Amino acid sequence: MTLPAGNYTPQELKWFRSVFDLYYESIRHFAYFKTGDVDLADDIVQEVFLKLWDMRGKVKDETVKALLYTIAGNIIRNHYKHLKVVYNFQVSQKTEFSVGGYSADEVVRMEQLNRQLQDALASIPDGPREVFLMNRIDGLTYEEIAQRLGLSVKAIEKRMSEALAVLRKKFGYKI
Repeated sequence: MTLPAGNYTPQELKWFRSVFDLYYESIRHFAYFKTGDVDLADDIVQEVFLKLWDMRGKVKDETVKALLYTIAGNIIRNHYKHLKVVYNFQVSQKTEFSVGGYSADEVVRMEQLNRQLQDALASIPDGPREVFLMNRIDGLTYEEIAQRLGLSVKAIEKRMSEALAVLRKKFGYKI
């Protein structure tokens, strides 16, 4: 990550480098588990650390970790709010009922399926989505997930059940 041009003290640079090295991977994983998109997670992490750099004079070492996660969560939330606004605008601007030789019914069904695919992970609540991605994408067992999150295996099973229920409801079949 390259910082904006300017005159910085060696202490500022050393502090930032240590925080960056310590938390980069965990914030990146957090963003990935929340979004399901590697590229978006990378963009979010970069934005998180830029915001941290802008706030460097006000940040206490004992609260920096919580601050990073809070910033990342807010950026993710704002990203999805923006996508919702864009999607609603696009839907309101669509006036044609036939595109590329497809009937109006087919176009509507394709749009619905596309939207379902895009929002499938985003529609799962945070805890269950995190467990689902750790299990299905990273291949971790329930025990490994429980250990990483500091929860019981039963809590992990419940969260996975919730995630699968959301996906079943969304797609109409067992996953």
